[in-house]
Amino acid sequence: MSGTGLHPTGGYEHVTIVEAGRTAYLAGQCPVDAEERVVGVGDLDAQIEQVAANCLAALEAAGAKPEDVVRSIVYVVSGDSDEVGGAWHRLYEHPDLGPAFKAASTVLGVTALGYSGQLIEVDLTARLD
Repeated sequence: MSGTGLHPTGGYEHVTIVEAGRTAYLAGQCPVDAEERVVGVGDLDAQIEQVAANCLAALEAAGAKPEDVVRSIVYVVSGDSDEVGGAWHRLYEHPDLGPAFKAASTVLGVTALGYSGQLIEVDLTARLD
């Protein structure tokens, strides 16, 4: 939903309206593997791939698909706007997870995240049938 007077977006919506129903709030998905090890320390692209895989697994566990996401928040450890925005665009263009970033979306540059070496975290909210 794009509104009059709002700036054009890079593909996301300024507002997502959801009918009353069940909602899944996913915890922030981190670039960690099944042994809770950070994948791709120092490699944002590798961490984006791990985060995408973790998001897809969490959505599936909730009974949702990327198309069911109504809100996303992306945290990137960087003070560089191009790098922060670039991380969001790589997620938006991801062949499997990409549709999750067409709803209302926010991307933030932060100074640190919870795991040592972690460069990105993704928080999703999805509507459920």
